[in-house]
Amino acid sequence: MYRKEKSIQLKSSSAALYNNLSVLRLPGRQLACFSAVHGPSVNVVSAATDGLGISHRQLQVKDGGMAVSTSVLTQAAWCVLPSRVLLVLTSQKGIQMYESDGSIMVYWHALDVTEHPPGQAVFARGIAAAGGRFICVGTSSGLVLVFDIPPKGTNITVSEVLEQHRDAITDIAAELGQAPDGTGDLVTADDAGALCVWSAGEEFTLLSKIPAFGCTCSSVKLWNGVVAAGYGNGQIRLYEAATGLLRAEVNAHARWIYALDLAPETGKLLSGAEDSFVHIWKLSRKPDTDDVEIEHCHAECVTDTQVCGARFCDPEGNSFAVTGYDLSEIFRYGR
Repeated sequence: MYRKEKSIQLKSSSAALYNNLSVLRLPGRQLACFSAVHGPSVNVVSAATDGLGISHRQLQVKDGGMAVSTSVLTQAAWCVLPSRVLLVLTSQKGIQMYESDGSIMVYWHALDVTEHPPGQAVFARGIAAAGGRFICVGTSSGLVLVFDIPPKGTNITVSEVLEQHRDAITDIAAELGQAPDGTGDLVTADDAGALCVWSAGEEFTLLSKIPAFGCTCSSVKLWNGVVAAGYGNGQIRLYEAATGLLRAEVNAHARWIYALDLAPETGKLLSGAEDSFVHIWKLSRKPDTDDVEIEHCHAECVTDTQVCGARFCDPEGNSFAVTGYDLSEIFRYGR
């Protein structure tokens, strides 16, 4: 069972955006960092695991250069690569990359407005580290930009653009453990509900494409060759990454799912939705048949809260954090 722990106060509330919480656990230190977006700024909070010793930083979206813009942020997420950790921000103007503590902006990529039809919203959304040295970011035109990240410095380049989606990207996820051979290690999702599974490398290869079925896929994760996808109808669907075969579907929530997360060491799956509930599930494969199974483990009602972000705070899934629309705090739960 999980119990509620001391919450963390934010300088401003969280916006009603998909996946509006990122957590960075600092190895070897009893410290975790949290980020949540509201309007043109992102709240970055460092807190000791006992909830004490909190420090705050607010980053503002930039309109290229150093000029502060009135643009709105759409997501913030830490990308952990073997050589470095970057904090990536997406907005209506472009993509910003910072050192992990938010102190120095190392890269700015402006979105090309000419790629979008007239009258269509322009923004970036969906962030994931992949393949050891890449960061992938989605756009409203359905493109996925692949950035090649050097071990240090600012010489970041766009190495590839993935062009399989026709609708705005909603979320991107990478295999956090060791992906089984041939199953792919990156998955991208869009507003229509289509999913693409890729194998990351010098050139990214499309392995399977899972068609839409009339409902937005708002959040997606990848674990042990299984794609876990959360949808606007409250369903969680599990697919084989290599083939796109549907393995299981669960009517998990009564309202739109806003966030999924996976604990790579245990296969625990966290889901949060508009219905004020956070659920924890356990994914596994049957050794004899290799079938994918999902088991419900825990339900937590975050009273009167439209959950917009939910993340595990450790790779085993023994603790998790939740943000809610218009709430100026992060709720934490632990075992």
